Amino acid sequence: MIFTNINKSKLPNIKILHIHIVPKNIENIRIQEYAPSIFKEFIPSKSGIKKAIKKELFLVNGQTALTGTWVNSEQIIELIDDPSNKPKVFEYNLEVVFEDEHIAVINKPPGITVSGNSFKTIFNALPFNLKESTEADKLFKPTPVHRLDNQTSGILLVAKTKTAQIELGNQFRNKTIQKKYCAIVVGKVAKNSTINTPIENKIAETSFEIIEVVKSLKYNELSFLKVSPKTGRTHQIRIHLASIFHPILGDKLYGNAEKIHKGKGLFLAATEITFLHPKTTTTINFKIAIPNKFNSLLIREKRRWNSYNN
Repeated sequence: MIFTNINKSKLPNIKILHIHIVPKNIENIRIQEYAPSIFKEFIPSKSGIKKAIKKELFLVNGQTALTGTWVNSEQIIELIDDPSNKPKVFEYNLEVVFEDEHIAVINKPPGITVSGNSFKTIFNALPFNLKESTEADKLFKPTPVHRLDNQTSGILLVAKTKTAQIELGNQFRNKTIQKKYCAIVVGKVAKNSTINTPIENKIAETSFEIIEVVKSLKYNELSFLKVSPKTGRTHQIRIHLASIFHPILGDKLYGNAEKIHKGKGLFLAATEITFLHPKTTTTINFKIAIPNKFNSLLIREKRRWNSYNN
């Protein structure tokens, strides 16, 4: 189907995936360079953007865009749904903690990546688990607004509308979203503290509170912590706890290879989040239970220690 010089009133079945108004002070940039950062939730790669332009799926002020089309302030750029392109849906059951027309909160299992080039991601599983929003600005697919490492489990916040995506993104940038994690680390942590060591020359802050310290035959001692990151650098909690010589149990990247707890994964889980609802602006708090493997490990280590020493 060719949409050149399209008149949308004559094509009532055409579906617009996203409308973008070019902000002021944008000039001297072609659409193939401008579009990747704007439409990445729909087309994650630059090569995909070029293919979409060649398929005539981009309109600029109602006219079909070419690869050489210049982008200027206040233009309206629209992305048309490719009728031959079916969304990738990974049929994988997720625990949905909360859902409405605007957002969702899921309990991410360990061992699965949030998003990326792989098919088996949380992003591709969301349409299988969530209801389609009825809002006018619904996203093409529900989209996570932050990340958890592959091996980290727990609360993941998802936007279902463009408004929610923008507003929650602003809250993360302004550091007004509060997240809490639980972690089991190797060794006896002496006191509650805050770590301010920069990560990749960027400000990073992580506070933690000691919940319990148990004796262990293999690790001498293990500490169960409640962790509150104030910033969101990649691998921040893992890097910060390893920096004070208390790596998270099961951390193959930052921990001691001789003390890896094989077969049980990483003992880090996001268990609580507080934020403002992007539509109602009311404060919302969600908590989930600590994963069973945490309590099971602590009980087993204490039992083994007591059996050995009695």
